[in-house]
Amino acid sequence: MKSGLVLSGGGARGAYQVGVLKAMAELLPKHTHNPFSIISGTSSGAINAVALAASANNFQLAVKKVERIWRNLHVDQVYESGVIDLLKSCGRLVGSMFNQGIGTSRPLALLNTDPLRELLSHTIQFKNIQKRIDEGYLEAVSVTASGYTSGESVSFFQGNQRIKKWRKTRSVGVPALLDIDHLLASSAIPTILPAQKISREYFGDGALRQLSPISPVIHMGADRIFVIGVSGHPKHLPKEYSDTHSPSLAHMVGHVYKCAFIDSLEADIEHLVRVNSLVKGLKECNQGKMIEKLRYLEFLAIEPSIQFDEIADKHVRDLPAGMRAIMKITGATGGLGGASMASYLLFESAFCQELIDYGYQDAMEQEAEILAFLG
Repeated sequence: MKSGLVLSGGGARGAYQVGVLKAMAELLPKHTHNPFSIISGTSSGAINAVALAASANNFQLAVKKVERIWRNLHVDQVYESGVIDLLKSCGRLVGSMFNQGIGTSRPLALLNTDPLRELLSHTIQFKNIQKRIDEGYLEAVSVTASGYTSGESVSFFQGNQRIKKWRKTRSVGVPALLDIDHLLASSAIPTILPAQKISREYFGDGALRQLSPISPVIHMGADRIFVIGVSGHPKHLPKEYSDTHSPSLAHMVGHVYKCAFIDSLEADIEHLVRVNSLVKGLKECNQGKMIEKLRYLEFLAIEPSIQFDEIADKHVRDLPAGMRAIMKITGATGGLGGASMASYLLFESAFCQELIDYGYQDAMEQEAEILAFLG
């Protein structure tokens, strides 16, 4: 059976995935190759996915490389965050109003991700992806981005010749030689990070319009699916509660991000559970003809046991002065409900390290399930 790994999006929340992967690496025998023949990633999950694919011949080493990046990460390695840089970006946004809202020199965004391009160019050996595929350590890896013109969710995949391109409603799978542009496109949060042009179209964050985050690994042939989410479990709300003020700008933006990054994955998991139950029921009733086009897909999902918003609220102070000012102005601090927005942009080592540690703990608490899945 072919195992598929799904790494969802979520900006800096992607550090949590590294903790889960670290636990898995410790549970497996030393020097084992990548246990997932098919890998799919979106947004920051795409960066983790491609990094794993490039070192698929040694899973433990691949995870250590990714962990090293996240544990030593700082905002200025992802986007330009100086006060002058932010003022220039704001000036470009204002200037675009006199040009029909279009950037004249580069795609419009609050933040410039040139530092991220530089970081990825030194940390991921893209040429090794095809090498690992040819060696048999990997069948395919995909990176999903959203086309601004076509409105389609496009999964760019690099794999063996067995895997063919696909087309479904508002989603397509396209063969490609993955590079930095695909990763920047997949992680380009609208208005915050700049769109990336690939071929003839500009692309934004892959979580946008991705109605089925699990589908790419299924299209590429996975029979078993391992999902690492980044949602975080909300604390129990009282039966009756009343808002004392209207939502801040950061609160509303964080809500939109949650809809894009998290809700579709949770809905897709629920859909998979229902289909599996249907297939199992039809098999028990000996309804063979009715399930010819349905497959039972074994899966395991690891979800955070903690609320990322609360952790982010503690670490907003770690951001550079310019970003702290933006967070304060928009209501991402001071308990105004906007910490969720900050959690997507907090590419600081202290925050990332805490998420890695929680991911590790959550995975170890499901050690038996993980070993059963991998066994």
